[in-house]
Amino acid sequence: MTSLPMTSLVTLLIVLLMFATALNVGRARATYGIKAPATSGHELFDRAYRIQMNTLEGTMLLLLALWIYAGTIGDRGAAIGGLIWVLGRIWYAIGYTQDPAKRGGGFGLATLALAGLWTGGLWGVIRGFM
Repeated sequence: MTSLPMTSLVTLLIVLLMFATALNVGRARATYGIKAPATSGHELFDRAYRIQMNTLEGTMLLLLALWIYAGTIGDRGAAIGGLIWVLGRIWYAIGYTQDPAKRGGGFGLATLALAGLWTGGLWGVIRGFM
């Protein structure tokens, strides 16, 4: 079995990020009186909910690219790319909470990290066929 400790640690950080966004939505539900199953009702709740959903959507793409990269290229590069993605998503969440127009920088950083992992993972898979 191959050990990928750095990628595993980053994966746990990603899980922690997803948990934090879920807790934030629960807090916003209580603060703004949004009863389940409603998914809108107050602008600040809506922001928290969109942050959670956008992070969840991005996580599905990221995890696949992260682990393909780790398995075909290497643990360290995958972990660095994954950590950059996490930092980008945190920046995105802070910006979106303050003003949705401020989410672009974090989104861009996370997207670049995803693109790097995806491109590296694709190269690793192609290289495996050579």
